[in-house]
Amino acid sequence: MSTDSAIQPVAGDIVSVIEDLAPPVLAEQWDNCGLQVGSLQWPVKKVWIALDPLLEVVREAADQKVDLLVTHHPLLFKPLRSIDVETPVGKIVETALTGRMAIYSAHTNLDSASEGLNHILAGLIGLHDLVPMVPLDASEAGGQGGATAGMGRLGRLAQPLTLAELAHRIRIRFKLQAVKIVGEPESMVDRIAVCSGSGSSLLDAFLDSDAQVYLTGDLRYHDARRVEDDGRAMIDVGHFASEHIFIDPLVAHLRQAVRHAGWSVDIEPCRIERDPFKWIE
Repeated sequence: MSTDSAIQPVAGDIVSVIEDLAPPVLAEQWDNCGLQVGSLQWPVKKVWIALDPLLEVVREAADQKVDLLVTHHPLLFKPLRSIDVETPVGKIVETALTGRMAIYSAHTNLDSASEGLNHILAGLIGLHDLVPMVPLDASEAGGQGGATAGMGRLGRLAQPLTLAELAHRIRIRFKLQAVKIVGEPESMVDRIAVCSGSGSSLLDAFLDSDAQVYLTGDLRYHDARRVEDDGRAMIDVGHFASEHIFIDPLVAHLRQAVRHAGWSVDIEPCRIERDPFKWIE
């Protein structure tokens, strides 16, 4: 990467720190983690961390002279036939390249990482004794990721709570107006499963576990019926809330790495993102 990274790191130096935390081999096969736009050889003085590479985020980052925008969700999932700057994706690519700003995504690799998004999600609600809900296939990962890597997390509360009490704790800690629950509010629970983002894909893993409650986002009506029929419970905080929580911990992780390396780089969270869903009372 950079020849004198202690003075002037390049985008690839920052990416190396992220990939030590969340190795790309942990990503799902359908995913498109990694560099989305730009070059890993571009020098970096300012980094932003965001959930989505939205046009408004990219434009604001360019205005703020950001050199590297790190997002959770990738900009590109499928090959492009053309880059039309009149389309949303085309405008994002144009804005990034005009501002000489690289965009990098850490998605399902960050979800699965031992200290990644699901670990953060479980810690936020006070779970202990964490194990993956779907453990990492060590042979596919080539020995990377560690024993606690994998999709989702299973854990225990320090003390049992009612489902209503747990939902209230989650609403407060996630700073939400409301959460959706399935199950008997007064039932006692202490074994919890969590999955950041859209949790339907791990619903079978939850039902195969001994967890009493499933915390995630984007759950569907028929998911709720299956959980209800099985005598379990669910708490849906929404996709945005279950994933936006990674930003401050990743900022802190990168700041520590930057200080240790002696690099002169500003690492900042993007503060303009908002959940697209709004509550009307």
